[in-house]
Amino acid sequence: MSVYPSLNTDIDPDKPAYIMASSGDMVTYRELNELTNQAAQLFRSLGLEAGDHIALQMENNKDFLVVIWAAMRSGLIYTAISTHLKTEEVAYIVDNCDARALVTSSRLAPVVDGLRDYPNKIENYFIVDAEREGYRNWEAALAEQPAEAIADEQRGIQMLYSSGTTGLPKGVLPAWSPGIPLSEAPAIAPMLELVFGCSADTVYLSPAPLYHAAPLIYNLGILTLGGTSVIMEKFDAECALRHIEQYRVTHSQWVPIMFVRMLKLSEEVRTRYDMSSLQVAIHAAAPCPIEVKQQMIDWWGPVLFEYYSSTEGTGFTVIDSEQWLLHRGSVGLPLNCEVHIMDEAGDELPAGETGTVYFGSPLQSFEYYREPEKTAASHNALGWSTMGDVGYLDEDGYLYLTDRKNFMIISGGVNIYPQEVENLLITHPAIADVAVFGIPNEEFGEEVKAVVQPVDWAMAGPELAEDLVAWCRERLSGFKCPRSVDFLEELPRMDNGKLYKRHLRETYL
Repeated sequence: MSVYPSLNTDIDPDKPAYIMASSGDMVTYRELNELTNQAAQLFRSLGLEAGDHIALQMENNKDFLVVIWAAMRSGLIYTAISTHLKTEEVAYIVDNCDARALVTSSRLAPVVDGLRDYPNKIENYFIVDAEREGYRNWEAALAEQPAEAIADEQRGIQMLYSSGTTGLPKGVLPAWSPGIPLSEAPAIAPMLELVFGCSADTVYLSPAPLYHAAPLIYNLGILTLGGTSVIMEKFDAECALRHIEQYRVTHSQWVPIMFVRMLKLSEEVRTRYDMSSLQVAIHAAAPCPIEVKQQMIDWWGPVLFEYYSSTEGTGFTVIDSEQWLLHRGSVGLPLNCEVHIMDEAGDELPAGETGTVYFGSPLQSFEYYREPEKTAASHNALGWSTMGDVGYLDEDGYLYLTDRKNFMIISGGVNIYPQEVENLLITHPAIADVAVFGIPNEEFGEEVKAVVQPVDWAMAGPELAEDLVAWCRERLSGFKCPRSVDFLEELPRMDNGKLYKRHLRETYL
């Protein structure tokens, strides 16, 4: 197994390390090695030493992974920031993570411009694709540097931020210290080999933004193994199918809303493209409705692998298609860790009973950067960690997720899990996306509210709302069904498939 691109001596240096899917822009392993050497030299010339922090806010482009790999070979801690955040939100992150340098693009420079009005430690601002006052051009800065490796190469690490769906984002810093050699492979690489069969022959389609944990870490893993990543600039349902055929993709990673978008394409479009090269289609990040997953298996065959984990990375479950067909709705068995279901009193629950999901024997330890209280609150007295998800284990040890604890609705003393209602409603042919949450009710405490993004905005109105409630009541217990339905042209869903449900709910509170 190769480790760092510069160590891939058994790989043709002119082999594509990654390709931007739509533009065709390509970076070979030789180019990646040289560019990241120059970038590492640049970081050292700025006075950045192992253990220092940098940040980047960019859309998917050919420079993104250059910045990341340069940090990885310089012993730096790097933070990739969502492209959807506004200046004030970015200011909180760059201050919290102690970033001393930031790299951005011309599209996002207007957001970054305002950071100078907030307290932070940023000393150098770079822009990758333009000349702009107050920034150094990234390409020009690299060209000034030698392409030889720095004298003190060592492995850096990511510090990514939780999505903030239930509060301010938290910086997740895995256990790490300066001085780790580049020859020590990140844990993701052997897992990609063992679980998903990845190798130097892998062609990996990455349709999601690279600032998210899974797309970023999995792409680094693919390049560690010497494979080729095909990175979509932006997800589009039909383009994703076209790229699988065009690049003969063998492996890919998705979120459930992408499956929904592809399934809602016409049959003529869905059958137009050759999917025969696809060996493994990984999905995670958000719950996948059972009917949606069944339709994907019917379409693509038993190539779907689902996993459950988090940015914190303390636990991991996985399930392949064959296992899932026997345990429909499960997110799988734990891999190199333990799963425990706990009640509110901190007692472990038996199979079949629902409670908070904890991971024991963690794959890695972590801290929420500069937030010891939140770090402590995520662990119980036994040292087991939780992300606040609710679920249960079956008799065979398979984990099923019910919802996030913070999203649970309590109506008349009865617990209602919005995920169950959302999983049903998303299968309605008139619905493109849906969010379900609780709103105040004087008699019952809370009631169920649904906010729907229709496939055709012209359909939005009282008649469709009534039809959806009635349709839901035919399939679910009445107390779980929405009491009312509102419509939005687009729901505030992140590119990793998660809803900003907190913001939606706040508008009704």
